[in-house]
Amino acid sequence: MITVRFKDKDHTIEEARERLVEIEQEMRAVDEEAGDGDLDEEQQETWRSLDADAQELGRLLRKAERRQRLAESRAKWGSIQVGGRKEDPFDGDPRVMRTEEVRSRSLAVLNSGEHSGHLRDDQKEKVERVLRTQNGDLDGELVGRLMLATENPHYRSAFQKAASSANPGYTPEESRAIDQVRLVKRAMSIGTPTAGGLAVPVLIDPTIVMTAQGSPNDILRLARVETITNDTWRGLRSAGVTWQFSAEATATTDNSPAIARPEIATHRADGFIPFSIEIGMDWPGFAEQMAGLLAEGYDELLAEKLTVATGANEPGGLIAELAASTSPDVSVALATSGVLQASDVYGVWAALPSRFRRAANCAWMSSTDVQNTIRQLGTVDPNFTVNLTEEAIPRMFGRQYPVNDFMEDMPDGTGTEPLLVVGDFRGYVVAQRAGMTVELVPMLFDVTNNLPTGQRGWFAWARVGAGVVNPNAFRLLINNDGS
Repeated sequence: MITVRFKDKDHTIEEARERLVEIEQEMRAVDEEAGDGDLDEEQQETWRSLDADAQELGRLLRKAERRQRLAESRAKWGSIQVGGRKEDPFDGDPRVMRTEEVRSRSLAVLNSGEHSGHLRDDQKEKVERVLRTQNGDLDGELVGRLMLATENPHYRSAFQKAASSANPGYTPEESRAIDQVRLVKRAMSIGTPTAGGLAVPVLIDPTIVMTAQGSPNDILRLARVETITNDTWRGLRSAGVTWQFSAEATATTDNSPAIARPEIATHRADGFIPFSIEIGMDWPGFAEQMAGLLAEGYDELLAEKLTVATGANEPGGLIAELAASTSPDVSVALATSGVLQASDVYGVWAALPSRFRRAANCAWMSSTDVQNTIRQLGTVDPNFTVNLTEEAIPRMFGRQYPVNDFMEDMPDGTGTEPLLVVGDFRGYVVAQRAGMTVELVPMLFDVTNNLPTGQRGWFAWARVGAGVVNPNAFRLLINNDGS
């Protein structure tokens, strides 16, 4: 079912239409109350809020209606075949299918409630973009082949058995499906799992379906996230072409920009995922629970590493790379060591080039401790006054301000600790290699008495990389070292 997610709540299309009518009625009531006079301050605020809601809900509703029309059209044509038989998207070997056939079949699976009923609309949209993308970093056709192999009902049932049994008895069809997935992964150069390893079905794989909307990781939410099917993301970066006005019939100047080719290598991320043996065996419930288990620890690992990682076998952390940047403009020091003043916040904002201040993904970020210090600046500067019933400062200078407690707290004296970052987070790229693999640990034991806990576990691994591709898109407020 197509839904509209508005103000952190899912609505059916009909509910969204009804809410839009209600908003328009509320706006009409405000207009009638004001009569021929101007709106007072309270009415203006109400009008602005209702108008913003109407614009946003209308946009989301139109998008959902387009998706519904598309899904209905695909369902109609995808269910018709010569002889009146319904086409089975899993009929055949996905390794040898034609490109057009792989795309049409994988999209049919994505739009089938049987396979994707546990996904939100934003997750379906992301998978569809992946399937339709074909460039040097991402081959959507390969992901489509992997989807047809791993979402095959025989492979799904084998995957469920592996999650619930130490010695699963596979049917001949399930054994063939497992072998087919291994061959597809080998063809994709993803790597062949060990004898006990199984590829995660595409539609519960967090390296493919995880989106910003479903992640509490604000760096991941704001950054440029690329799904890739090779081991290294290769991009293009340019400062842009400089334009100018010229007199009639005069030669222009050479404004060719310098082109950089940033590269981000991926590294292995692995984790251990415990789960109870009572997990549901119907596929929709199983898929939803497993998707959550797989994503939770992976997302928490990324929240830390995308902030501060500096290791050779890790993604480059945003704050760590900015702090180590050789660009003299990136870091802005406090005026007084260990003391954060309003002028420091104004200064770092002014230091950020205006084109990055205007960017849609421009945001602030700091630890809770640093944000609390900024809250207290409201005692001397009313521009920083925040309602203390708010959980955090939602926006500063009109830009988002999420907290990240992997960043430094306020220091007491001199130093160079990075305290506050602001910038266009699209200047930081996260590259996720499509495809996660898991291997079952059949029984977990209590560490104190060595008795079984009634849990099993998965050892899971995937590949991910990250790095700053445009340091000039950020400014980092650091402590003063006293020099």
